[in-house]
Amino acid sequence: MSEIGGHYVGGVFFRTQIRRLRTGPSAPYIDGFASTLQENGYSAASAVRYLRAAVHLGHFLDSRGMSFAAIDEGISESFRRHLPNCCCPLSNGGTINHHVVFGVKRFHQYLVQLGVCPGAPTPVAEPSESPLVTSFRHWLEVHRGAAPPTIKQYCRGAGELLDALGEDPGRWDARQVRALFVGAADPGGAATVEKRVTAVRLFLRFLIMQGQCRGDLDQAIPAQAHWRLASLPRCLTSEQLERLVAACEGDTCNRRRDRAIILLLARLGLRAGDVAGMRLVDFEWENAAVRICGKGRYEVRLPLPQEVGEAVIRYLQCRPSWVQSDKLFLRTIAPFGPFVCGDGVSSVVKCALRRAGVKSPAKGAHLLRHTAATEMLRQGIPLEQIGSVLRHQGVDTTTYYAKVDVALLKQVAQPWPEVLR
Repeated sequence: MSEIGGHYVGGVFFRTQIRRLRTGPSAPYIDGFASTLQENGYSAASAVRYLRAAVHLGHFLDSRGMSFAAIDEGISESFRRHLPNCCCPLSNGGTINHHVVFGVKRFHQYLVQLGVCPGAPTPVAEPSESPLVTSFRHWLEVHRGAAPPTIKQYCRGAGELLDALGEDPGRWDARQVRALFVGAADPGGAATVEKRVTAVRLFLRFLIMQGQCRGDLDQAIPAQAHWRLASLPRCLTSEQLERLVAACEGDTCNRRRDRAIILLLARLGLRAGDVAGMRLVDFEWENAAVRICGKGRYEVRLPLPQEVGEAVIRYLQCRPSWVQSDKLFLRTIAPFGPFVCGDGVSSVVKCALRRAGVKSPAKGAHLLRHTAATEMLRQGIPLEQIGSVLRHQGVDTTTYYAKVDVALLKQVAQPWPEVLR
């Protein structure tokens, strides 16, 4: 990008500063890196800091007789440690801040894209992973359609079981399996224990299917003591929901995006991951429908309400056209791109709740899924239809929402019998 001083940075750089940045080991990559920063939506001020960090890294490598091809996580950590006592040209004189660290990280990613230095390998499995766990990982991915975080969690539980009982499942018995859970305190709490039980039980069922252990060994794991569906679903009132939607009104691209996300969650009862994974081609505008690919790659078509469709169209009118992605929703801070996972969608909900001044027992996107279910129930929609919209596998899960109508429950509640003495 030859016009880095005028076209992009817009007067922030003086000509002398431009010449200084185009000298040194990083000089051949500065213009291209600046163009990449511009394409990813970074502001001029952030671009200046990141370009200086790129130049700084070049001098650091040159002082140690190293080339850019040697950059890896170890070199990046060495660079960070040297910052407090740094005397490199164009450095901040020993100042360490997140701009320098993030600038080097972005510059490294740019060099990897150019093929100048190798990228970090993405391991499919741990080097020391048991072949049984590797087979379990493959089965989860291919036959169960599990997401990467779920696969990681389940394989961790499988590895812990193998470490405790040995690599030969044929020698395991019920007493050994039960002893791993009974009387063992877990610092992570009830939720962690429940996830561990689920992972180990599924791994045992996989081994049973493969004929590698006793056929009833999964029954040896004791159930965690808890009362399923004992609490009331956490949801917003109708008034709170309207305030939340109103807090996303506006003509900026941020507000249009947030309003479309909130309405998709609140009207269709989608999960955060469903919204994060939405593609532009998932919307069937002629049929007023939208395709949803949820857990286990289970795809359904849901009707698209008029209000939701209009909100999505308003966002599409301002959606950055230069971002090469088929995902519908994009981040509104650099680097522009799709949400990595559902956490970004939950962050949108949290920010909207703060703007609306709504105090709620939960803050994430699942709050609106509960709200959608309870709103449908209040409108008299049968539980079977609610379960179809929410894509529940069993009606028992949907009955959880039947408890939200407290007034109706009071009418059918029986008086507590008196105890005669």
